[in-house]
Amino acid sequence: MDYQQMCPRYEKAIDVLGKKWTGLIIRILMGGKKRFGEFHAQMPDVSDRLLSERLKTLEDEGIIIRRVFDTKPVRVEYELTEKGRALEPVVTAIQAWGEHWCEPETVHSDR
Repeated sequence: MDYQQMCPRYEKAIDVLGKKWTGLIIRILMGGKKRFGEFHAQMPDVSDRLLSERLKTLEDEGIIIRRVFDTKPVRVEYELTEKGRALEPVVTAIQAWGEHWCEPETVHSDR
């Protein structure tokens, strides 16, 4: 493939995966199925609305699957699809790059 053929696919991938919180959602799901509330335990700063939006986008793209269980109360679980699991080496590479090159942001307190 030459550059012109790859560019639209690369742009699409970056458009989907480059949105804030998306990479972290995928990283969390690499650990297995999760419920909505479990994302908040690891991502306390994301709003319900934005988390729902990101999960819906990932579902529409075939990266995750949403399963609804007919229980009382209704239980909903999210899981990576085969397409989503194929991102594992990408996520692992980004993690390794970040550990080598990025300093974590520090939390500043007002004193």
